[in-house]
Amino acid sequence: MNIGIIGYGSMGKMITERIASSGKAPEKIFVANRSKEKLQNVPDGVIVCENNAKAAKNSDIVFLCVRPVDLKSVLSDIAPSLSADSFVVSLNGSITFDMLSKLFSGKLAKVIPSVTAEVDRSQTLVCYNEKTEEKDKQELETLLRTFGNVIELPENEVGMGSELVSCMPGFIASIFDVLCTSAKKHTSIPDDQVVKMVLQTMCATGELMLDKDMSFEDIVTRVATKGGITEEGTKVVYKGFPDTADLLFEKTLEKRRMTAEKAKKTFEED
Repeated sequence: MNIGIIGYGSMGKMITERIASSGKAPEKIFVANRSKEKLQNVPDGVIVCENNAKAAKNSDIVFLCVRPVDLKSVLSDIAPSLSADSFVVSLNGSITFDMLSKLFSGKLAKVIPSVTAEVDRSQTLVCYNEKTEEKDKQELETLLRTFGNVIELPENEVGMGSELVSCMPGFIASIFDVLCTSAKKHTSIPDDQVVKMVLQTMCATGELMLDKDMSFEDIVTRVATKGGITEEGTKVVYKGFPDTADLLFEKTLEKRRMTAEKAKKTFEED
């Protein structure tokens, strides 16, 4: 099996590096990018192609790691080089299978990785069109598991799924940035130590919950004893934060809807 990666930005580079270094690399990896300068330091053994069409023609699975605005033109460009057995994987959740199938009527998947793939902990979302066979799914998911877990969702749930895994590192980082900034107002502990203390505790809490199969409520009950100090803090969170969380998802899902509408218009243009 050969794979092609078109687009060598942050996601294309990450996928190439993680798969190439996994020990489970496919027979050959082909990459192509509009800016050739980005391809000067590809991993050993990766084959640089002079254009997108050559990368697509030589590959069984083709990853399209390009911006939504460029996806139509890239897929149009490589379509003549694809065969009936080619498997095209888009890394964009806003562009639907219906849109993509206007340019390529074969096997399609959408994949949404997380930045946590850089430490092999991605919760990677995947969905497939009806033409994708079970063997194709298994081959793709073997590649994706080289940098984390794989979660299959129906296409209509990829948007919210993306909020929970792809966007969530940004949400979590911003929440804990606010917490650390507030904590710094009340202590002489060095700023960097405050951040490390919170980060280590955050990571350990997640590990504890996963290892012991504990819920959020279990942790709160365990730590926030009745009438204690922690209980005062959790009361504040449960009273004030729900409105912020609701607004967060309302805003991001609306932005996702607008992005999808814009993408649809792009694909409808002649």
